[in-house]
Amino acid sequence: MVDSNRQNNFPIINLMKRSIDITITLIVLLFFSPIGLLLLIILKITGEHEVFYLQKRIGKGGKEFGIYKFVTMIKDSPNIGARDITIKNDPRVLPFGKFLRKTKLNEFPQFINVLIGEMSIVGPRPLVENQYNMIPLRYQQKINKMKPGITGVGSIIFRDEEQYLKGNEQESNKFYKEEIVPFKSKLECWYEANQSIFVDIKIIITTFIIIFFPRFKSYQLLFNNLPKHTLFNPH
Repeated sequence: MVDSNRQNNFPIINLMKRSIDITITLIVLLFFSPIGLLLLIILKITGEHEVFYLQKRIGKGGKEFGIYKFVTMIKDSPNIGARDITIKNDPRVLPFGKFLRKTKLNEFPQFINVLIGEMSIVGPRPLVENQYNMIPLRYQQKINKMKPGITGVGSIIFRDEEQYLKGNEQESNKFYKEEIVPFKSKLECWYEANQSIFVDIKIIITTFIIIFFPRFKSYQLLFNNLPKHTLFNPH
């Protein structure tokens, strides 16, 4: 149960969170636009010759919205192979797409979603409808209260989600539904119960550390009360 003091602070937290979102987004778009332009040119002359991919995701309140990403996979990939999930060494991923996904630069266009208010810098990862429907209802109700984020606790723990999906399509989908979705949902609900500007700052710092030092599990130092799962975050 959310105590009354914390509930009364929500409007202030949301206002501060939105101000931080806009400030960080404008800074990122200003300083990283040259890199974005270079990526745009490379994508245009390689692979599928497409730059942006607008994918339907489920956001705050369970409402559908379009998330912007740089193209990393072949056309019509959601209807091919493992469909909505990406397995390890997925043949649908384009050569340059592997680099974009590894560095997370494919997420760069999502700052557009943040700027227009559909997403936040920090929040639960928005899922496609099929994956969203796998979430138990008791978790959905909490996750629906929040704007989805570019990064978050679930995104940090499952930064390299593909490594857990090594089997065939059927095995991967089964493992995703029975193991990954429930645990990721618990992580997002942990964030809903503990969200604050301080927690957001720690998540942003952890995200940068993991990008540059992927083997260093810094979240184990900064967060000592996260839900545990022996497969995904062993100590």
